Amino acid sequence: MTDILPTLQRWLADPNVIKLIEVAIGILIISIVSKTLGRILPRQIQDGDLRYRLRKAINIIGYVATVLLIITVFNSSLGQLTVIFGVAGAGIAFALQEVIASIAGWAAVSFGQFYKPGDRVQLGGITGDVIDISPLRTTVMEIGGWVKADLYNGRIVRIANSFVFKEPVYNYSADFPFVWDEINIPVKYGSDHRLAREILYRVADEVVGEYVEQAQNSWNTMVRKYLIEDAKVKPTIALVTNDNWMEFTLRYVVDYKYRRIKKDELFTRMLDESLATNGRVEYASATFQLVQAPTFNVRLTDDRADLPATPNQIDHRSPLE
Repeated sequence: MTDILPTLQRWLADPNVIKLIEVAIGILIISIVSKTLGRILPRQIQDGDLRYRLRKAINIIGYVATVLLIITVFNSSLGQLTVIFGVAGAGIAFALQEVIASIAGWAAVSFGQFYKPGDRVQLGGITGDVIDISPLRTTVMEIGGWVKADLYNGRIVRIANSFVFKEPVYNYSADFPFVWDEINIPVKYGSDHRLAREILYRVADEVVGEYVEQAQNSWNTMVRKYLIEDAKVKPTIALVTNDNWMEFTLRYVVDYKYRRIKKDELFTRMLDESLATNGRVEYASATFQLVQAPTFNVRLTDDRADLPATPNQIDHRSPLE
């Protein structure tokens, strides 16, 4: 015990040790305050997006306060520590190059408008909705995989932010939160193709027409912001014919989150409308039907009676038979 006290006194007499203790206590206080605010304040906010942003802001303020505390405490010793930090920094940068690249990616995502929480993206070969962005990784709720269409499969994927420098980033909901989709409708020959086109237009207007005005406003903003041509966002129909049927292609704009729901509504309404035409519009299928077979005239003749009998053809039956 007598040996410990002098050693402790020597440590406490060192100004650097005192500064380290001050920094440790300060970081502890900042951490407690940040966690307390992060639990209490978001509970008072109903909006999910604002609640998430407030929580992230509290964390960032805590990091900044920690850095300012360290700079303030060691302000008089920074000149002496510059050389040490420089030498150590070179080795750390080489060992942690992937971590540094991820932090740089986080800065690019934060200030470069690559994506934000709530956006649907394809990043690193993974498609899903961004649910969190940290300094090192982006957390995505994956869609697709073994699940068809744009539905969650329940798998949460964490992707290093450095991927934004290595691969393309596909954003489904950035400046234009809509996607174009198409469905193909095969109609039998003999159906009223003009009535079929009229039905498609009417159904498309009733099911996805609500998106036209919103999409047009978003696209006008895109035209002003980027060098891009003006596109048509109203539903369009194209007709082609082939050997089997008339094929109508309906192209329309839809919210990226409701693509499958609207496609189901479109097909259901089109089937209902076609049945109500009493056969004037019928859908085709890939069933093949033989309409008419050619007539074959076949005559069977037996010319063997005029030929001499061969040994194999001699009747060997006994007279009793």
